[in-house]
Amino acid sequence: MASIRFSVTGMTCAHCVAKVEEALKGVDGVWGAFVDLEGGAAEVDVDDSRVQPESLVEAVKAAGYEARVSS
Repeated sequence: MASIRFSVTGMTCAHCVAKVEEALKGVDGVWGAFVDLEGGAAEVDVDDSRVQPESLVEAVKAAGYEARVSS
């Protein structure tokens, strides 16, 4: 298991947070996702043998927001 942290931009409300969390949890191999509206970040617990950070970024983008993996 690994935890991946992202910056997420474009969120303005609790509905946005729920939409991003739902998108992340829909990626196969994701065990949990927490999105912080004020901090503009997401932390995702994943099976690192099955999930690449790029697939999480793509899921967030497909939901209508921007994301990039924090360094």
